[in-house]
Amino acid sequence: MIRFLKKQPPGRLIALGFAAVILIGSALLMLPISIRPGVEVAYIDALFTSTSAVCVTGLIAVDAYDNFTVFGQAVLAGLIQIGGLGVTSVGVGLILAAGRRVSIKGRSLVKEALNVDNFQGMVRLIQWVLKVTLCFEGAGAVLSFLTFSQDYPLPRALWTSVFHSVAAFNNSGFDILGGMQNLIPYQSDVLLNLVTCALIIFGGLGFLVMLDIRRAGNFRKLTFHSKVVITTTAALLAVGTLLLKATEDMTWLGAFFHSVSARTAGFSTYSMGELTNAGLFTLILLMFIGASPGSTGGGIKCARVLILLRILRREVRRIAHPRCVEVIKMDGRVVESSTIRGTLVFLGCYMLILLAAGLIISLDGYSFSISFSSALASLSNVGPGLELVGPTGNFSLLSPLSKVTISLCMVIGRLEIFPILVLFSRAV
Repeated sequence: MIRFLKKQPPGRLIALGFAAVILIGSALLMLPISIRPGVEVAYIDALFTSTSAVCVTGLIAVDAYDNFTVFGQAVLAGLIQIGGLGVTSVGVGLILAAGRRVSIKGRSLVKEALNVDNFQGMVRLIQWVLKVTLCFEGAGAVLSFLTFSQDYPLPRALWTSVFHSVAAFNNSGFDILGGMQNLIPYQSDVLLNLVTCALIIFGGLGFLVMLDIRRAGNFRKLTFHSKVVITTTAALLAVGTLLLKATEDMTWLGAFFHSVSARTAGFSTYSMGELTNAGLFTLILLMFIGASPGSTGGGIKCARVLILLRILRREVRRIAHPRCVEVIKMDGRVVESSTIRGTLVFLGCYMLILLAAGLIISLDGYSFSISFSSALASLSNVGPGLELVGPTGNFSLLSPLSKVTISLCMVIGRLEIFPILVLFSRAV
């Protein structure tokens, strides 16, 4: 078995690692110690929940608090943490904690998982990622406790704060408040809303961008990638907030919160089922774009959106001026044709998977808007999306086929399409 794994390419190992963690997580969630007395959880729902946690999505088939004990909730938190950091990063972190050296194969996996260009400083990067995660989640838990301590006894307030901070920084929309209410009871709580938004934004920027910010010190010295991510994020947050405020009966705080959450996380302070079509379209657009490469968020990623816009501009100019030969440049550098082809192939595969998943969900009798948006939420790793029943995205009434379809979409969205293609290809 070990010899077989050593021969596999990094992309395939990462995909197999995610699959293994999902299956182990689903088994742990089925243990009697994980399920509350008198509650029955079907294995398909445990598998769905484990997949959603590892893929940091937040779509739920059963409520985390009402159905799982503190042990089960801790399993969920662990799955979210592993999914957000990546199986590879967590594994390398454990190797470093044990005082052992990281092999070349391990460094290759980290390079693939974090989307970096070379092996230089790989171990230091992992150490920095783990420290940053601990700092953000620790600070988020402390600040969240100031709110939760007003409504819950001390032990539950502490645990809820820790769980919420882990879920928010890893851009997963899970909550343990019970009743499938998500954060709706804290709709007007400024502190919890802003703390959650801050955790989501920094988790969605990506570790490489945060590292670049630390090194550069000011915006001018940032790399082009970081500048694109930061400016695109700021623009999308502003536009999303304005559109939601204009189309929905929301406060400015609520509009900003959902503009932040819809792109990467899926927390909700308003019932999604009560939004207008214009508001839902805004959320769908934000879900489709998603976060930045190398982050804990999903979507097609803002960098690809920029490349697609450049391609569109070039082709429009070619139609107007057939003899004009124009290359696509970013930051003064020519974008390689392989990058352009990869972006177009990714978009094509993404849309085909999205349409196929939407079709399967619609077989359960749901409308086009619910089927399409639910498929998009799963493929973009954003929960809760549109609710099928209940206030916050309860998928319990879906057929087993639809649950499996959504689970596969969550995995594809988290790993992205190319590692999945590598997994099923014959190339080694």
